[in-house]
Amino acid sequence: MAHQAGEGPAIVSQAKAFNGTPAVGALFTTSGRNGLIGTHFCTASVVDSPHRDLVLTAAHCVSGTSPNKMVFVPGYHDGHRPYGIWAVTRVIVDRNWMSSANPDDDFAFLVVARPGRSAVQDVTGGEHIETSQPPGQFVRVIGYPDNAALPISCRNRALRFSASQLEFDCGGYSDGTSGSPLIAGMNAMTGLGTVIGVIGGYEQGGYTPDVSYAAKFGPNVAALFKMAISES
Repeated sequence: MAHQAGEGPAIVSQAKAFNGTPAVGALFTTSGRNGLIGTHFCTASVVDSPHRDLVLTAAHCVSGTSPNKMVFVPGYHDGHRPYGIWAVTRVIVDRNWMSSANPDDDFAFLVVARPGRSAVQDVTGGEHIETSQPPGQFVRVIGYPDNAALPISCRNRALRFSASQLEFDCGGYSDGTSGSPLIAGMNAMTGLGTVIGVIGGYEQGGYTPDVSYAAKFGPNVAALFKMAISES
């Protein structure tokens, strides 16, 4: 593992189930025509944006998927949908991801809406996006493993795996946690902080539940965020 010099070995941790936070939720399949909700398959988070309607996830979760085939349920836990069901109206991914599935561009923005309701960020709050954070800081990662009734949470360092990828070591991040935000400086009361990456990237986030990866946010995600704002 190409950890940054001076960081030391990662602390072995294990994620714990909890009732979730408002701005992080699960992506669910839907039939589209009749709106029936299926199973959840990835994780996403509401991000702070001018139009207050953007959600962040991993590109490999949503590439090639029609928006009307999925919905976002923030704060989902144990069958409860405390902040409603939000339709995905647009999927925005980087052109480098579209052309070659470059793991350094494994992130996507979703525009979400709910008829008759205010914007999702007005209901849940939004995570701040930061594109110049150094590796080595502590982050909290909230995710939704497939077939689990509750989300999981774990705090550990986001280590430098390579120049463009971060590594997060904590057990429990199985299928379904792709797109989980790496949140630095999270407020324990609101669940809000600064997202510096999402599970994805190298090995589409990792081949084992104990070691996860994330594309390090930089100029490309900043440019895609700007594009998403213009299209939301």
